[in-house]
Amino acid sequence: MKEDTNKSNLKKEFEKVYRLAILTIVIVAIFGLIIGYLIINPQFFDFKKDDSTTELPEIAIEEDFDKIENGIHVSTGFVDAPGMKETIQNCTNCHSSKLVLQNRMTAERWKATIRWMQETQNLWDLGANEDIIIDYLTTNYPPKEKGRRAALTDIDWYELK
Repeated sequence: MKEDTNKSNLKKEFEKVYRLAILTIVIVAIFGLIIGYLIINPQFFDFKKDDSTTELPEIAIEEDFDKIENGIHVSTGFVDAPGMKETIQNCTNCHSSKLVLQNRMTAERWKATIRWMQETQNLWDLGANEDIIIDYLTTNYPPKEKGRRAALTDIDWYELK
């Protein structure tokens, strides 16, 4: 009788383990299906509103691209001067106009920068446009004489003890 009870208890324990294994397999399978679906359809969690309100019509973009206000090309921030279009066409294909605007160099430095871009960044040969672009950049974005702040003068230094 004791042996039958032990067998019965052992059988019950195996059934518990079996049920737990089946439950684990089912849960893993469900999570696998969910992850598989999300890999196939990653837009499932994109809770976007109506996209038509965020996009500008093509006509408005084309009209505003060449807009100039107060002598500044609105789309790029470049100064409206001879050579601006060539500069926009050749410089903003690879990088933002802001990268140009933040730099101020001499003609030699602009030319060296162009050579560096041609050697290392696959910039094409600018041909006749190179002189036009360099003239535009040196005229409108020359080096500034003054730095970020004036040097400190007439300072009463004290000794640290």
